[in-house]
Parts: sequence; structure tokens; C-alpha cells
Amino acid sequence: MSKTRVVVYGLGPIGAKMVNFLHERGTFEIAGGVDIASDKVGKDLGEIGGLGKKTGVVVESNGRALLERIKPDAVVLTTTSILERIKPQVEEILESGAAVVSTCEELTFPWKTNPGIARDIDALAKRKNVAVLATGVNPGFLMDLLPLVATGVCKKVEDITVYRIQDATSRRIPFQKKVGVGIDVKEFNDRVEKKTLRHVGLTESMHMIASRMGWDLERTQDIIEPVIADENFSLQGRTIEKGYVLGVQQTGKGFAAGRQVLTLVFKAAAGINESYDRIVVNGLPPIDMTIKNGVNGDIATCAMVMNAIPAVLRAKPGLRTMADIEPVACFS
Repeated sequence: MSKTRVVVYGLGPIGAKMVNFLHERGTFEIAGGVDIASDKVGKDLGEIGGLGKKTGVVVESNGRALLERIKPDAVVLTTTSILERIKPQVEEILESGAAVVSTCEELTFPWKTNPGIARDIDALAKRKNVAVLATGVNPGFLMDLLPLVATGVCKKVEDITVYRIQDATSRRIPFQKKVGVGIDVKEFNDRVEKKTLRHVGLTESMHMIASRMGWDLERTQDIIEPVIADENFSLQGRTIEKGYVLGVQQTGKGFAAGRQVLTLVFKAAAGINESYDRIVVNGLPPIDMTIKNGVNGDIATCAMVMNAIPAVLRAKPGLRTMADIEPVACFS
């Protein structure tokens, strides 16, 4: 059986890990890598992905030229979370005739949040007879797809609440910075206002759930609050003083027919005693399921993207979501 030819477009931490995952799986041929960073261009993908050997494939900066030359089956796109920024890259890939699997959170369900861009991408993908999907651990699984699957055993559902609670104490420094660990409240609020401190995707997850539940969301809320240290906190050789930020709590709320039907709680902070993912369905029968210790975000994101590639290649052309493609599973 021939291998699926894949290009990895964007070689930051997730893109680099994708190189490793795809190489290990063995059913993929990594045919190219794209990144504009000067410290990556010209390097062998084996070095980028930590494979311990060279692959003979080097990173290139001109994505359009590479795609036209290689003509891959699919492109893994891991460049940005922002839909407006990624749209030209998606279009560039589609013009080459390749399917797209992306980690862009705002692309996971843009039909309500940015319908114009959604329609443009959908139309181009259909013209090129390929599918586009954005996925990951969250959004893409834990706070949208998994809750939907859980309701499959219910006669009726009143409302759904999902929790993703993560202890940032042992996470890498970039993650701690991302959620605001150690900054003061003013800086936290400034970054929230500039939209540089937030978990991207809660609103998209709510709309994905609602689309399959038959709920017409009248409005949504995305509330971002700091988790404040109530005493001095020691973290990896430094002290977070009382009154400073330990992390973020973000709550998404969705309202339909005059009542709250969705609550998504994302909390990532230093000092949380226990990480977990939890889904509570208020229905008949009621469902209350918890994943102890939570799901590792980086591993799960890369695995979901990799495992989704065959499903995307078999999917109907157009802009797809995790709620309308075939079930994704680990395969060998």
C-alpha cells in the first residue's frame, strides 16, 4: 500500500512534533516542510522533528512553490490560531489540490463566528474536490466532540457542562507564560483586551455542539478572569507573590430559548491540586464522566491531527468539522 504524502506547513513546537509523529507511524511520507523562520529554513526535517537522523527533506520558505512541485495528498497546517491570518495559507494549499488538516482553533467551526471566510474556504475546497478540517484536543475533541458523543445515549438533554482543568505547575515555561503565570492583574487585563491572553476556541466549540444538538444559540459569552494567588507561591525556583496571577479561568456560556444550555470551563493555573477533564450532561439518563489527570494537550493535538488525515481524505469536499466527518481513531 502506498504511503500518504504529507507536507507539514508551520514548524513551531506542534509542527515539529507532527514531523516526529508522522515519521513514527510509518504510513506517511513526509514530502516537505514549510516555515519562514530563518533558523529553520534549510534544515533537515529530521533535525526539526528530533528524529536523530536526516530525512533528506529540508525546510523551505516558499510554500506555494513547494506545493506546486510536490503535489502532496494532504497538508498539516500549524501556523496560527487566527482565521483571518490562516485563510491565505489554506487557499494556497487548496489551489495545489491538497486536503488540509489544521490546528487553527478558529477554523474548527467558523460558520457562526466568521461565516464569510467559512463560505470562501468551503467553496474553494469544493471546486478543488478536497476537504478542509481543523482539529486538535481542544477544540476538536474534549470540549465539543466528546460531549456530543456522550449525549448519544440520552433520550433528552437539558444542558451540558464541560470542564478542562489543568495544573500549570509542571508545564513548560511557554505554556505558563501563555496563561499569565506570574504577571500582575493590570498586565493580565491588558493582554486580555489585546486578545493575546485567552484560550482560543471556546465559542467555536459551543457552536459545534449546538449545531448537532439542534440548539439555536441566541448569544454566547466568553468570560476571561485571572486566577489570583492568595498567598506567596513557590514555582520552579521563583516566587509568585500574593495578589499576582497564577493562571487563567475562561468560561464560555451559550444560551438558547431563553436559558443557558452550554457551560464550558477552561482553567489553567499553577497550584491546582488535580488536573482533569469532565463532561456533565443534564439529561435522561444523566452523564457525568471524568478523565483523571486530564489529557496531555500536545500529544493529543498531534495524534488527533495525524489520525484525522485518512478521514479527511475520504470526506466529502468542502469545509468539514469534527461533528460531520467519520469517527477518528488511532490506526497502525
